[in-house]
Amino acid sequence: MTAPQQPGQPSQPPSSIPPAGPIGGPAAPAYCVRHPDRQTALRCSRCDRPACPECLREASVGYQCVDCVKSGQKGVRRARPTAVSTASARRPVVTSVLVGLNVAMYALTAVIANSPIQNYQSTFFERLELVPVFVATGSWWEVVTSGFLHLGPLHIAMNMVALWVIGRSLEPMLGRTRFIVLYLLSMLGGSASVMLFASPFSGVAGASGAVFGLMGSLLVVALKLRQNPGSVISWIAINVVLSFAIPNISWVGHLGGLAAGMLFTALLLYTPRSSRLAWQVGSGLVVFVLLVAAIASRAFVLAPLVS
Repeated sequence: MTAPQQPGQPSQPPSSIPPAGPIGGPAAPAYCVRHPDRQTALRCSRCDRPACPECLREASVGYQCVDCVKSGQKGVRRARPTAVSTASARRPVVTSVLVGLNVAMYALTAVIANSPIQNYQSTFFERLELVPVFVATGSWWEVVTSGFLHLGPLHIAMNMVALWVIGRSLEPMLGRTRFIVLYLLSMLGGSASVMLFASPFSGVAGASGAVFGLMGSLLVVALKLRQNPGSVISWIAINVVLSFAIPNISWVGHLGGLAAGMLFTALLLYTPRSSRLAWQVGSGLVVFVLLVAAIASRAFVLAPLVS
């Protein structure tokens, strides 16, 4: 990363772009005992075997696999997943599309810059990365487009691995619509945090804010399902520490995405059962309005700096 740049100067490596995305992860990937091809972060609360969302049923305590339900819990009400999960939502389609969009954007910037390593060296990249003072002058799209930019192959590789691992478990639990809303709100949360707390002249890019939001969401889901959250908490803690310890990483963007993801997921899963859909839609709109208001208020304050 470079020192803060003034608007209009030649493009420099964005000063808050991390060299890599979230690091590490939960223990070795587990696979559903009934569907060995499906990776999962969930377990039966009775036998502790890994199980995918399709194989879990709500029980009096936590969620149990269908085998345990059949053998000893015949009277337990058949569960509906906490938010939504239908047969059409079992495949991580949205996760695949998001990974594809990020990879395609990286390839495009590499071609334009004529370099897969220094793909940020182009006017195209400069116009899409998030620079708070540019947002203040009308480049509002940067709060979204910056989340699909990456600095070099290592940066995008780390973020996409994390997105794929988390998304494959989380998307089937929340459903496709809620998952994409979660991703975009987490991305917006990271951008809002950068607008409020980062240097006004620093360039920021990367999907790390959205990925941190997915981490936070996974923690809320684990708590709701009464799973042991230890591995998720450890994963988040390690990445938060690294965000502060490693230079050139936008820790404010990471924490902003984490907070937005946890807030939205909590509102999704802890809404009243009556009129749940209305409550969830309203909750998403509230989070969206709060984030946009934060971005707009900061842009208003920064506008005089470049007028």
